[in-house]
Amino acid sequence: MTETCPPQICAPEGSGPVLELCGVSLRRGERTILDGLDLQLHRGERLAVVGPSGAGKTTILRLLAGLELPSSGELYLFGKRQKYLRLDQLHPPDVRLVSQNPALLASLTVLENVGFLLYRDGRLPEREIRQRVARCLEAVGLAGTEELMPGELSGGMQKRVSFARAMVDDPGPQRDQPLLLFDEPTAGLDPVAATRIEDLMVKTTHVTNGTSVVVSHVLSTIERSAERVVLLYEAKLRWQGTVEAFRCCDDPYVVQFRTGSLNGPMQPKELVNH
Repeated sequence: MTETCPPQICAPEGSGPVLELCGVSLRRGERTILDGLDLQLHRGERLAVVGPSGAGKTTILRLLAGLELPSSGELYLFGKRQKYLRLDQLHPPDVRLVSQNPALLASLTVLENVGFLLYRDGRLPEREIRQRVARCLEAVGLAGTEELMPGELSGGMQKRVSFARAMVDDPGPQRDQPLLLFDEPTAGLDPVAATRIEDLMVKTTHVTNGTSVVVSHVLSTIERSAERVVLLYEAKLRWQGTVEAFRCCDDPYVVQFRTGSLNGPMQPKELVNH
């Protein structure tokens, strides 16, 4: 049986779940990218956002990262309504994005990439920064790589450095139990490499005592790295439930996504219109 969540009640500022979307819509011109989304995510949970290409999954991550604002509806992070873009906030919430591309700064060493925010804030001495970075690199299996440049690392190693950067313990204000965002972290990887990254996602969430959202098309990533799943299609949330329900439910959207069938409610627009 399909699992759904109860109607959402928007939290007042200063309280509530880690993440809450209340009737969130986003439009670009005449295009509706997201349409009336209601969603809650509580501390420590791991959520996968799935659906076909172009459904609006990465747009959800952009909203959570503070790179875009909803056209309508309300978005709460850590109980506080988000009214401004991240760059316009004096004390933005602790949200850490791990993109498909590791996005390392080529002119900086591994140490400087992982500890970038610690160096920028200038609150910690060099020795303390090195110790914090070393712990994170050891956790992702890259101990001793601090002085290497990104160009000296393989693609898989660069991706692990990006996970270490997400793990680093930032002592700044409101830097506690972060919201971690993973955008297609295993796309293009072989099965063994994908398993390592999936394990790292769970480990990173545990080490930081955080809460995570992953966007992925890869079934193994969805099942290994998440506890709950929401399926997005044509700007709307069509299904949400546990990973266990996702594996076996008979909801037509889930069945089509899970099996890769050409038959089902998710069809290219050119087929729908003819």
